[in-house]
Amino acid sequence: MQIVSAFPVRHDWSRSEVEDLLALPLPDLLYRAATAHRLHFDPCEVQVSTLLSVKTGGCPEDCSYCPQAARYHTGVEASKLMEVEDVVAKARQAKAAGASRFCMGAAWRSPKDRDIPKVAAMIREVKALGLETCATMGMLSGGQAVALKEAGLDYYNHNLDTDPEFYGDIIHTREVQDRLDTLTQVRDAGLKTCCGGIVGMGESRRQRAGLLMTLANLPAHPDSVPINRLVQVEGTPLHGTVALDPFEFVRTIAAARIMMPRSMVRLSAGRAEMSDELQALCFSAGANSIFYGEKLLTTGNPDTERDNALFERLGLRAMVVEEVKTALNDVPGLTLVGNDGGCGSGGCGCSGGVVNLTIVKEQAAGCCGGASQRAPEDGCGCGCSGC
Repeated sequence: MQIVSAFPVRHDWSRSEVEDLLALPLPDLLYRAATAHRLHFDPCEVQVSTLLSVKTGGCPEDCSYCPQAARYHTGVEASKLMEVEDVVAKARQAKAAGASRFCMGAAWRSPKDRDIPKVAAMIREVKALGLETCATMGMLSGGQAVALKEAGLDYYNHNLDTDPEFYGDIIHTREVQDRLDTLTQVRDAGLKTCCGGIVGMGESRRQRAGLLMTLANLPAHPDSVPINRLVQVEGTPLHGTVALDPFEFVRTIAAARIMMPRSMVRLSAGRAEMSDELQALCFSAGANSIFYGEKLLTTGNPDTERDNALFERLGLRAMVVEEVKTALNDVPGLTLVGNDGGCGSGGCGCSGGVVNLTIVKEQAAGCCGGASQRAPEDGCGCGCSGC
């Protein structure tokens, strides 16, 4: 009980508090982060996602780190939105490689309304494979967010990128408030949020504290918090920036875990340049999510063989997501309920008709007290014995 009370979910962090956290002796900081992590997650499980660029390059924005900005000469060629069947083929490959979440990224300032039906078709088809779905496509209107939710989208990614105080040094074509407004539209539509930032862009520790403070003080903590380490691409304004001290990166991961203890903290861009030892420190600091696959949009990423070998060396395993399909005739009298309580009061998830129900095993433990997992043909499929 004393440990639990030491890590409350807060939305009132001050910059000085976060700076003090980042300044702790590294062993103390790692201990606190690991303790917070174990309260909410199995420290040996890592959620694995795959990110696909479904529309590459040609972006009108001027984000100083981004090789997809049309104004920079980075060798990235603009392409049209991929065909639905091609996206689904990539999603099948990702699932076969062990991914449980599939994220689709498009280099738009914001999608046009005419783009939404095709994107929605992608989401529906990927969801039908039993994968969690995520999209990152720029700023959204309220109507667009609702349409994506209705298509089956689970998560929407929209990063804050950096401390609001430093934002104007990195991006000039949109404001921080534009990003905050999109996050509001996403939350209001009932979508889960994926929101983080990039470190190593020349910001100070105070400004890294400002990024973490802003994320943790959002009305709801992001469900996923990607922490990206700047990938320096020749042709972008940030190419040649002094590299961030690796231990400072670990400190950022640890502070994110302490401040947002129930969120997935994703070790995101920049992993291709990280040693196995640095990644191991990040997992020890509370990172519990990665992107699988050889590429993150347009930049490199460790291949799956390297990741699998690292997981084996560290004793880590991919977080399992199970697809459950059940029919009303198999479960008479049950109606769809939420995911926040016990069976019959928010935890079962059974529904009329045929339903795709995605359950992360470690979250299923709360359903009806955490009884053993049952096969879909047994009926309920929510993992409890009381249905």
